[in-house]
Amino acid sequence: MNTLAKVPVTVVTGFLGSGKTTLIQHLITNANGKKLAVLVNEFGSEGVDGEILKSCADANCPEENIVELANGCICCTVADDFIPAMEQLLARRVRPDHILIETSGLALPKPLLKAFDWPEIRSRITVDGVIALADAEAVAAGRFAPDPDAVEAQRAADENLDHETPLSEVFEDQIACADIVLLTKADLAGAAGLEAAKAAIAAEMPRPVPMLPVVDGAVDLRVILGLEAAAEDDLAARPSHHDGEDGHEHNDFNSVVIDLPEVVDVEALIASVQRLAREQNVLRAKGYIAVKGKPMRLLLQSVGERVRHQFDQPWGARPRQSKLVVIGEHGDIDEAAIKAGLGMSGLGI
Repeated sequence: MNTLAKVPVTVVTGFLGSGKTTLIQHLITNANGKKLAVLVNEFGSEGVDGEILKSCADANCPEENIVELANGCICCTVADDFIPAMEQLLARRVRPDHILIETSGLALPKPLLKAFDWPEIRSRITVDGVIALADAEAVAAGRFAPDPDAVEAQRAADENLDHETPLSEVFEDQIACADIVLLTKADLAGAAGLEAAKAAIAAEMPRPVPMLPVVDGAVDLRVILGLEAAAEDDLAARPSHHDGEDGHEHNDFNSVVIDLPEVVDVEALIASVQRLAREQNVLRAKGYIAVKGKPMRLLLQSVGERVRHQFDQPWGARPRQSKLVVIGEHGDIDEAAIKAGLGMSGLGI
């Protein structure tokens, strides 16, 4: 099979809560007749992102074309999960025109690109491009700023910051691998914040690539699909902190799934999630919540102290089970403390 016959694959990478699922939702609903398939990788055992995407499945991206991998980071489970999942999508009766891969927020994209060289799939797919999403508001606030002066100031103030954190390495590896960077939450960052975020990211990138501001995932698919980057053959231009290593682990991160009873006070739950971010360094929380007296399930997602929630669809035949996936750095995830923190809102956990 020649290169033109290969199915193009776009890898969507980005830190926790950067807007990957929102972007893919937009691409599914604005596919312009293109037949899509999606491989979504969750960090944790509850497939919240997959459920969100399946809720907007249509004729161009039917539900069976949305495959979830929930057994850990996609770049760490290539042989067991990624290769079989790709073969499953390629075996569909109607072959997709384009495959989208939503990586875990903790995934390093370069090991994933190397997997495209596996004999089982190399002749059938190619990496059309790597799209990295960066939360413009967060970057502008200096959470991953590469400014040496700022880093030195932090080191002087706190000896615990006298080394590069695991989170910054993940962020930098994702940016360094990108063909396009989407600056999400552009409306929250503002003009000055966008410029600050662009400068911080440009200083970290090994080569210049386009950076585009995006709000709510709204970007023309013609801009980010059809790049023909063949990224699997361009690995040398995409440096990683882990180059030269045989493998890598994500022991710096952990996740727990918290079962909750029906919630009476949604605002109290939100306040508790914000308190967990502030007091226990929880990075991300997401899940579906049963609210007493409400027939629809509440989708709750947080990044740090920023919490978004909405009633997305009726529970229907599904059991009314509230589950919240909580993700943080390994030393900060204490299941008992998290349950106690949520219990402060009077939820009766």
